[in-house]
Amino acid sequence: MSGLQANAADLARLRWLIELGADEAIGDSPIDRYALPAPVAKPAAGRAVAEAPAPVAAAVPAAEGAAAAVAEAERVAAGCNSLEDLRAALAAFEGCALKKGARNTVFADGNPEAPLMIIGEAPGREEDARGLPFVGPAGQMLDRMLAAIGIARDHADVANACYITNLVPWRPPQNRDPSADEAAMMKPFMLRHIELAAPKLLVLLGNVPARGLMGATTGITRLRGSWVDLAGRPALHMLHPAGLLHNPANKRHAWADLLALKDRLEGLDNG
Repeated sequence: MSGLQANAADLARLRWLIELGADEAIGDSPIDRYALPAPVAKPAAGRAVAEAPAPVAAAVPAAEGAAAAVAEAERVAAGCNSLEDLRAALAAFEGCALKKGARNTVFADGNPEAPLMIIGEAPGREEDARGLPFVGPAGQMLDRMLAAIGIARDHADVANACYITNLVPWRPPQNRDPSADEAAMMKPFMLRHIELAAPKLLVLLGNVPARGLMGATTGITRLRGSWVDLAGRPALHMLHPAGLLHNPANKRHAWADLLALKDRLEGLDNG
């Protein structure tokens, strides 16, 4: 392989790693992943049967820890009396391990007095870097979608503005979906977020808020277009704009859902 070919191959590997979300160094010194680990002592044959159930027993404290984290999230969220209180509480919350690997706590963007609140899944690389939700390619797609029905996060008329956030405020490693435990931990904060912002309508983008907030067991492709009640407010399930970037054929479904959303918003004005 020539030098140019080797460089091109290296660049292709770097681009692949960035797409996976591995775009930051986590240590000052390289780690030899090929070094053999220290040998692990094998248990005596007579003790093997007695020690076998240990992994099952270890799962109990983990479950208790997750329940304790949810209880703490509920306690902290209930004590927030304003959006600024909630922002500060999330920034100080240490119960979710995702925070340790994130650059920023991504709270919200747009007008909190808007009648429409949009809830996504979790920040991506650009959102984590800038500390704002939906500013990467999926966010640009979302802005174009909303503009098609006259909505913008910074619209001068509050009736045509929107307020945007994510269920999980920290970027998961490699842009993976938040786990069920992570979503459960953030649910109390989101429910309090809805109460404090007091929107008239909600939009749930993608699978994560559908499962984490509504307990949905089916995918968003079946849920999309359906209205549900969340925190005493109508909520519309919609496809996540990131999915539309990968599957443009679904844009026709997104357009139908946007028209339904527009009708609901206009009904608020008429009412």
